Amino acid sequence: MTLLALPRVRPRTALAAVICLLSFTAFWYAQRAADVSMIDVMVYRAEGATVRAGGDLYALRATPVGLPATYPPFAALLFTPLTLVSTETMRTLATLGNLALVVVLARYSLLFVGHARVAAVWWVAAAAVWSEPVWGTLRYGQVNLLLAVLVLWDLTRRGRHPLAGVGIGIAAAIKLTPGLFIAFLLLTGVAAAVRQGGGVRAAFHGPAGVWLRPARVAVATFAGASLLTAVVLPYDSRRFWTEVIFDTSRAGHTEQTANQSLRGVLARLLHTADPGAVWLLAAAVVGAAGLTVAVASALRGEHAWAAVACGTTALLVSPVSWSHHWVWCVPMVVLLAREAHRRGGAARWAAVWTTAAVFYSFAVWWVPHGPWRPELHQNAPQFTLSALYTLTGCAFLVIAGLRALRSAPRLGAAPPPPRRAQAVANE
Repeated sequence: MTLLALPRVRPRTALAAVICLLSFTAFWYAQRAADVSMIDVMVYRAEGATVRAGGDLYALRATPVGLPATYPPFAALLFTPLTLVSTETMRTLATLGNLALVVVLARYSLLFVGHARVAAVWWVAAAAVWSEPVWGTLRYGQVNLLLAVLVLWDLTRRGRHPLAGVGIGIAAAIKLTPGLFIAFLLLTGVAAAVRQGGGVRAAFHGPAGVWLRPARVAVATFAGASLLTAVVLPYDSRRFWTEVIFDTSRAGHTEQTANQSLRGVLARLLHTADPGAVWLLAAAVVGAAGLTVAVASALRGEHAWAAVACGTTALLVSPVSWSHHWVWCVPMVVLLAREAHRRGGAARWAAVWTTAAVFYSFAVWWVPHGPWRPELHQNAPQFTLSALYTLTGCAFLVIAGLRALRSAPRLGAAPPPPRRAQAVANE
């Protein structure tokens, strides 16, 4: 009689999985003890219910505090299944789904830096769940982890993979901020095409094609999702693309501590609810610089640096980037840690621990905040604490930019395929 052979699991992998499970369990009970509201997933549910009822999506005011719908109408279509289960079941499923996405985000973050061991995935996930952005994402029942995973899934496909670009297109259709990755793919492809020469047709068949094809697929996916929504929800689509998209006040007060974008920081620095032209100039400069760093990193084959630089730039230039949007801190810390491990040096390890401290300390909340808008009257120490995510993001772009300048680009370097190293099989 032949017994079915079970896959061998190394003790360190089993230990890491157990520690991750214990970390997630402790997290679960900590969030329940904190009586988290999961208020955003309640808004998502209300949006889905409004779509099913044929109501006015952007006239919606949900939850006791009257939160409006702010995402493109395509997102509301995706939220309709939330109305099919009870509120408590929805909250449980949202938490479990986000915890699973923490593991997936950890895996893609490690794949990007070439570290494919399963044990490392469990360790990173166990730690990542306690960072403030991830904590906030689960606290509110947000979609930030899903968007980051969709983008990273795309960027770990081969450039000629038929589905490369679909993830970014869907992410941008759900929430506009990931759309900057479409610009990143296009600019990288154009830069590679210029270097290789041969015209537009050659660009799609040469090294530049590994960037231009996913960009084309991402644009088509985004456009297709938006047009489909326009057919199903014509009034809501027209109102979003002609009115709501320009109304940044719907998301809340610009100067709120939670707003860790350039616009939020400048509002607190200048003690004004609307930094106006100053923000537009700063966003244009940082956006151009960040995309330049991302493209330069991609052309020299540093795909992890390119992805995190683009994700960071998108958060910086967005009018509103709540602290829980910064789940890109997970691949950022993983990338810096891998760099420090490979190359050593006290400065690199200091960058790792400083970055981790920023996102794990909850220090942005150590300042007065609340509905009475004390952020408009911050002193210098309070301002510094409330700008930590933005300052860290800018510092990361500087580090990535200096790194990109050290060597010439590798022409047409392709996005890395998923690394299924032998080490994974041995786990």
